[in-house]
Amino acid sequence: MKNKEYLLSPGPTPIPAEVLAEASLPIRHHRTPEFSKIFTRTVSGLQYVFQTQNDVYILAASGTGAMEAAVVNVLCPGDRVISISTGKFGARWGDICRSYGIDVHEVELAWGHDYPPEKLASSLKSFPGARAVFTTLSETSTGTVYDIRRYAEIVSKTEALLVVDGISGIGAMPCPMDEWQIDVLISGAQKAFMTPPGLSYIAFSSRAWKAVEKASLPRHYLDIRKYKQSLLKKTSPFTPAISLLGQQCKALERIRTAGLRRMFDHHRILGEATRAGVQALGLELLSQNPGNILTAVRIPSGLDGKEFVDIMHNRYGVYIAGAQVPHQGEFFRTAHLGFMSGFDIITALAAMEMALRDLGYPVKGGEAVKAAQFILKECYCEKNIGL
Repeated sequence: MKNKEYLLSPGPTPIPAEVLAEASLPIRHHRTPEFSKIFTRTVSGLQYVFQTQNDVYILAASGTGAMEAAVVNVLCPGDRVISISTGKFGARWGDICRSYGIDVHEVELAWGHDYPPEKLASSLKSFPGARAVFTTLSETSTGTVYDIRRYAEIVSKTEALLVVDGISGIGAMPCPMDEWQIDVLISGAQKAFMTPPGLSYIAFSSRAWKAVEKASLPRHYLDIRKYKQSLLKKTSPFTPAISLLGQQCKALERIRTAGLRRMFDHHRILGEATRAGVQALGLELLSQNPGNILTAVRIPSGLDGKEFVDIMHNRYGVYIAGAQVPHQGEFFRTAHLGFMSGFDIITALAAMEMALRDLGYPVKGGEAVKAAQFILKECYCEKNIGL
């Protein structure tokens, strides 16, 4: 008999029951007033989470689709850009740009390392004429978060645009698009938005829209001008992911009810409890600046990281994520993202203790759970952090 499974991956994330149920409703036609109401409510909810007055456009694509949309809608062939390679997904900015013939100055960081804003200022001076800076709010391959507010302060004083991958970070940590003067911001449904994979979101500042009108890279399905015109008619230019949009609309109702401050507190506290637990076991964090989204933990010397993840999943039913190429087996990633509770964290830490013991690592049972409980009990009693 198969074990009950607990999903603690950094995407997809667990989904509330009422959001799952939304997909069982009869399919709606996407060119009807009924669907337009759902569509516009969803756009309004996305603006709330992005903290922007700008329109947020919905793509029937994974987060990478939104990344590509960001590139093709603001650049011209041969443009110069700075791409901050923060890990597996940060490196994707450079890959996409090079696919379109963009001149990329890539800042390659060691996985888990921070990138101080002062270094970005230096890069802008040493690479003059950059049309955009591509960076990441939360690097999903390492759990590291970056100082987007300071990056924006620096970039806003230049002719460059700041383009931010907020796929795993938006909704879990502060990143107000308008207040921070972010030019292009993207995210995806399957993270803090508590919806199945398949939708991504993108918004442009007024400054970025000037670049959109001048951009000359090839674009058709991802031509954001088409989405802007269709939004005026309360619809999308191409057939939307109808059921997913209904689910996202329902999830956004839950997010609005909780409020962004509670969303941020929820993720922060679960992250603190997770880190307290793994450090109580003597384990080392990978990231210099870990965030609210996930925690990356180095595998103790002499242990097989892939085997550890397999035991967690196949023996104990707890799905965490391993490290990605080229660091497979070196660390694991456990998320505290989206529709999770403190007891998901307790379950994951208890399973970690057992899996480590199975591999011969000296573990005193209950230490991780006890460390997490101190944080969770206080916060549940005082703040009622659940979503």
